[in-house]
Amino acid sequence: MYLIAICAVGVCVLIFGIVRIRQVRRHKLEEHSIDAENLHALMQKDMNLLVFDVRQPLDLLAHSEIIPGSKRIPPKAILEEAAAIPKEKDAVIYCTCVSEKTSRMILEKALALNFTRIKFLKGGLAAWKEKGYPVERYDTPFHLDTAV
Repeated sequence: MYLIAICAVGVCVLIFGIVRIRQVRRHKLEEHSIDAENLHALMQKDMNLLVFDVRQPLDLLAHSEIIPGSKRIPPKAILEEAAAIPKEKDAVIYCTCVSEKTSRMILEKALALNFTRIKFLKGGLAAWKEKGYPVERYDTPFHLDTAV
């Protein structure tokens, strides 16, 4: 009887710990986010701000638009070589995933490598377009390497 109670308490503590770790992790990521309005304002003021489109190739095929002034970097390239994003400059990454999955994945890797000047665009390209901010057609050839 006591063994069952101890196991139940242990499972509860484990679940609580997992939930708490996820909350802390999510909060840390939110600290490194920016909304479309603030990004637009920064882009108007700061010519040194780097903006990167980190969409998966198939997402880019579906939505062939890009934020003006941004540079497309495949997620695989960033995950393999983090130097694709300079550490010493302010940078914003965005994707088109509803959950910002690709941006968050890259942000987590960047933070683990001590990048401190990187943020992700909350809501991605859709949030940018929803505000009526400009986009331009992306017509640069790219490879359909869908492996992350």
